[in-house]
Amino acid sequence: MMTKKVKVCVVGAGRAGEVHALNLSNRIPLAELTAIVDQDLNLARQLSEKVGKVNVYQTLGDALEKEEIEAVFITTPTFTHASLTLEAAEAGAHVFCEKPMALNLEEADKMISATRKNNVKLQIGFMRRFDPEIRRVKSLILEGAIGRPVLVKSLTRGPGLPPKWALDPRTGIGMIAEVSSHDFDSVRWLMGSEAKSVYAEADALIHPEFKEEYNIYHDVYVAVLRFENNGIGLIDGGCPVGYGYDARIEILGTEGFIMVGDVKGSSLLICKSDKKAVTETFQSWRNRFYEGYIGEAESFLRAIIEDKPPEVTGEDGKKALELVLAAIESMKKNKPVQLPLQ
Repeated sequence: MMTKKVKVCVVGAGRAGEVHALNLSNRIPLAELTAIVDQDLNLARQLSEKVGKVNVYQTLGDALEKEEIEAVFITTPTFTHASLTLEAAEAGAHVFCEKPMALNLEEADKMISATRKNNVKLQIGFMRRFDPEIRRVKSLILEGAIGRPVLVKSLTRGPGLPPKWALDPRTGIGMIAEVSSHDFDSVRWLMGSEAKSVYAEADALIHPEFKEEYNIYHDVYVAVLRFENNGIGLIDGGCPVGYGYDARIEILGTEGFIMVGDVKGSSLLICKSDKKAVTETFQSWRNRFYEGYIGEAESFLRAIIEDKPPEVTGEDGKKALELVLAAIESMKKNKPVQLPLQ
């Protein structure tokens, strides 16, 4: 019996777009990649060559008009997410959207409303939920392996700066959003409760000179969350750190402790006569969460084929965005911010 394939268009031919396009064309039998969209047609053509020469377009509107598209993967800058989601939904295409979901909660609400109104699915790109080890952690928590979670800590440190649009307050929300949206989602998901307050501290300690150009710029930060079940969440991040891509989670429960993730990207260890041991770190998020990216796309396509809710909904994306925005507000006010945001 032949498995149905979902006709997919990838919007954005940058780093995230390349990851999804390569997975959809080479590693996920449920997908049929039919088009790539990017304002930079040369970039779109380069990616098309890598995935086996699919058609390329400069706008999503052109692709929707000329191709049979059932689902759209949006991997473009944050400030474009809302308009592209609305355009895809109005055309009857299901939407997978990378994080952060939007620039603000109003945009997030419009995205959720448009997909509901047009009876299409909306999934947000929190690939950590699909990492095999982190999924196992969630199962262990639900099984009661460590009792009741009381403290969940998640950290992410990135090796290099994101694009300039992410640092500009007109087009992005800042480093804590671009790097640690995943952490906010993971802490909320693993705690199994909604946050009631967020307190955050941040500063430009690695590149203080960037603060002259971008007044919201920060590259080192921590956030403390208090949950409705009285649990505590802790997020710490830094970018650019140079030493590699680093993502780790710890969960303290009333009857035990779980730790997942490792700064080491390989079990290889070199020991030399200078008495030093050398190993390798993960070069990027693409290496660390290779399986997670495949898993989230498969899950999304299966939700379409089987007509069931996505595992990560628009509401999940909005909750993570609200936590990020609360953290940014806390940084500015230098005090805890209560949730929900007004």
